[in-house]
Amino acid sequence: MSEFKRRRFLKSTAAVAAGAAAGPLIWSSDASAQWSNAPEKGATLRVLRWKRFVQGDEDQYLVNARKFTEKYGIPVRVDSESWEDVRPKAAVAANAGAGPDIILSTNDDADLYPDKLVDMTDVATYLGKKYGGWYPVCEKYLKHGSKWIGVPLGCAGNAIVYRESQVKAAGFDKFPRDTDGFLKLMKALKEKGTPGGFALGHATGDQAWAHWLFWAFGGKLVNEKNQVVIDSPETLKALEYAKELYPTFVPGTLSWQDPNNNKAFLDGQISVTANGISIYYAAKMSPDPKLQDIAKDIQHANFPIGPAGVPTEFNLFLNQMVFKYSKYPKAAKEFIRFMMEEEQYGPWMTASIGYVCHPLQAYEKNPIWTSDPKHTPYREAMKVMRPLGYAGEMGYASAGCIADFIILDMVAEAASGSKTPKEAAERAQKRAERYYKV
Repeated sequence: MSEFKRRRFLKSTAAVAAGAAAGPLIWSSDASAQWSNAPEKGATLRVLRWKRFVQGDEDQYLVNARKFTEKYGIPVRVDSESWEDVRPKAAVAANAGAGPDIILSTNDDADLYPDKLVDMTDVATYLGKKYGGWYPVCEKYLKHGSKWIGVPLGCAGNAIVYRESQVKAAGFDKFPRDTDGFLKLMKALKEKGTPGGFALGHATGDQAWAHWLFWAFGGKLVNEKNQVVIDSPETLKALEYAKELYPTFVPGTLSWQDPNNNKAFLDGQISVTANGISIYYAAKMSPDPKLQDIAKDIQHANFPIGPAGVPTEFNLFLNQMVFKYSKYPKAAKEFIRFMMEEEQYGPWMTASIGYVCHPLQAYEKNPIWTSDPKHTPYREAMKVMRPLGYAGEMGYASAGCIADFIILDMVAEAASGSKTPKEAAERAQKRAERYYKV
């Protein structure tokens, strides 16, 4: 870490400490929440997690891991890999029966190998009782019947990130709240020479906007009976919209992965994108005056509402899994429980300025969401997000469809014109059916 970033990080954590000194946050906890667990003697732990997009996230996570070691005497090794590399490494570990004790992964990866995971019901029940309950989407992802196959970590909240001055220069006083207004804005920005851009490559996190668009017009992967229903009139309307929207994008978005739109925005190439709070964080924390000016101009908005009439947001779900091959499952449970307690989780959210939105309802009260109004649009990411298997049940099939980027590819094909909307929908339907017929 540079000396500048180190000073800024220390300053931010000092502010957290000052807030904590003023008095602990009061949670609406269930007095029946009880925890009892004895980690194995001589335990050591290895954790694999995704690389940070926000420096404070990784810094504070490692601080908390060291606190765990100091308290329990259990050494913890934390390795970080890119979003795209964690999933295959987790799959290899599951199949080989060897690897990290704990893996922090994405979406419904746990449903790819539920029988390889330690039952985490005791940890999830304790945390849920103590901190106001889990948001319903958490149970969709990680609860099989009465059994939790992992513990939610949160979600990388996704919102519209835009340059306020450029939106106003395009003739809009505020960011549109519906899909019709959004399309008009994007066309106006293109005409002004300040286009937007959204990832259409295999971006694990930034594909979220494609699911929003698909759902916003009433499209569904499956119905309530888990029957694939992608090829529908609603999907075709969504894809026609994508086809009209795509010409407003900056060139190159078909190959964009997760880092690309961050760079394009901070380089001044685009005025609007969909992202976590990491773009704002990078600009705000930079010593470069130009990036600091961009930070002042950045605003965030929730995704526009489409013909479906309700929020249709997809955010990158983050899970914590303990594998049965671990020699120290009790120590692993203790680590996850420790990291989710307010004493650790609160400072972690604050250090990353809310890059990860909390999965436990009590954490809505954390001051990070109101200390800067630009943070607030990310506060309810877990509350409003839809599960990937919408509108059916989640499991191996839904996990396979997101891992195979079926919806994203469909939107990219129709938007770019490589296939007609009907052809793109038909191909996505056939690809999804392969998973749902297994």
